[in-house]
Amino acid sequence: EVQLQASGGGLVQTGGSLRLSCAVSGFDFDDYTIGWFRQAPGKEREGVSCIRERDGSSTYADSVKGRFTISRDNAKKMVYLQMNSLKPEDTAVYYCALDLSSVLTVVASRYDYWGQGTLVTVSS
Repeated sequence: EVQLQASGGGLVQTGGSLRLSCAVSGFDFDDYTIGWFRQAPGKEREGVSCIRERDGSSTYADSVKGRFTISRDNAKKMVYLQMNSLKPEDTAVYYCALDLSSVLTVVASRYDYWGQGTLVTVSS
């Protein structure tokens, strides 16, 4: 059974940093993409970033470029999202998800499996 476990959320002040982790288990594919998404109260789910396992290629939403960095540890099947210079508008529940097609996109409908979210709150 494919499982994704996101962790690392919390409360941080504006300008602070957090690192989210996503542990992936239950499958043995060679090529896939892990994405990070977020959903703020009353808003639609938004793609934040994704990384392709095969070559480490990544992409970011414009709203987080230059502030967030996605990385992976293939051996541990972990994906990380380092979030710096956090803003109140980054407050949301953050989810990680798995796309078996390995297309580099943060379109939520392409993702096959989802983990539970981790809450990030940025205070002003």
